[in-house]
Amino acid sequence: MKDEIIDSKIKKKALQILEFTDAHLCPRCLARNFYHDIKAADNLERGENILKFLNVELNNESEGNCFICNGIFQSMDNDLIPQILNKLEDLNVEFSTFLVGCRVSEDITQREIEINDLICSDQENIKKEINREIGKALSLKMDKEVEFDNPNLVILVDFRKNIETPKLEIQINPLFIEGRYKKLIRGIPQTKWPCRACKGRGCEQCNYTGKMYQESVEELISPLVLKESGGSESKFHGAGREDIDVKMLGEGRPFVLEIKEPRLRNLDLKKLETKINQLASDKVEVKSLKMVDKSRRQQIKSSSTDTYKVYHATVDLDKEINNEDIELLKTLKIIEQRTPKRVVHRRADIVRRREIRDIKTNLLNNNILELIIECQGGLYIKELISGDDHRTNPSVSSMLKTSAKCVQLDVLDVKLN
Repeated sequence: MKDEIIDSKIKKKALQILEFTDAHLCPRCLARNFYHDIKAADNLERGENILKFLNVELNNESEGNCFICNGIFQSMDNDLIPQILNKLEDLNVEFSTFLVGCRVSEDITQREIEINDLICSDQENIKKEINREIGKALSLKMDKEVEFDNPNLVILVDFRKNIETPKLEIQINPLFIEGRYKKLIRGIPQTKWPCRACKGRGCEQCNYTGKMYQESVEELISPLVLKESGGSESKFHGAGREDIDVKMLGEGRPFVLEIKEPRLRNLDLKKLETKINQLASDKVEVKSLKMVDKSRRQQIKSSSTDTYKVYHATVDLDKEINNEDIELLKTLKIIEQRTPKRVVHRRADIVRRREIRDIKTNLLNNNILELIIECQGGLYIKELISGDDHRTNPSVSSMLKTSAKCVQLDVLDVKLN
């Protein structure tokens, strides 16, 4: 190392630290105080270079008794990496990326603060170095990548009670699979619906199943994926939902299936798609399954009002109308819709503004009307037709000046913006 690398200010601060700690310091804990000032491969090399330049030897006891880390880095070099590798082998999970986190005692944190107060350095945090060095060592041993945003595993090392044999926790992050589903029959909900009477515990009213309905889209898709991945639990996230008596046709509704604590991640999604469609034949069909990251879950869940949907509705009218009457429906554009009475018990009672892009009409006979409606997500179509006692304005009923009821409804398309 060239002498000019360490200027007089760095030299003075390094000597202050060594004097303050009576040289009971490991090279890494010395070097973190100069992380931004001196170039080196890592803090070990940086610290050794500083000591060589100063011609100072550390206290003989310092290897196992560093004033700051109290021997954490020595433990990492000697014992910790094999402990983690054994833990992962016992866990027997499939992963390609990981992230390391750690906890250290308040004493260690406080001692770092004392050094920083002494020399006012732009200090690197000890936990950042611990995480980086463990991550580097594991990556080399396992041939796996460290991933900061969406790791498959998080390895948490807790040094607070025992430095030589710290507590190890392995967090298996969820697996996220996106796809689209069609619901080919009426009478099943999108997700499992707990019995209202017993709240899912099982009672006479639900035949001790704990459910209002014996099947759901979720239950026809999730169990097979859960089995193939070895996960502990699944959650189904749809881009909105259709009513129980409504079919979901066309290209299907986007969804993300979240699998918690999966043991396997390299799933053959084409084969899985085929198996699900065979199992749920004539009820539910899935397509376009693909792996996605965590952020996609929230995008799908919050996408309802950012979508445009196409519906096919059959409408029963109380009086006869003609083609001239139904031309009025093409003027429906901006709808102000108060939360429908049928869902107000579980939705905020507010007025929502939704846009209709297009309406196509077909008069099947004098009081049966067929509608194709393209509209913004979040518009309740049954209430758009009936008016819901004037909670939806304008409506098919108010435009035609007659009572109108949706007798059959299908979703033909869900378009994500």
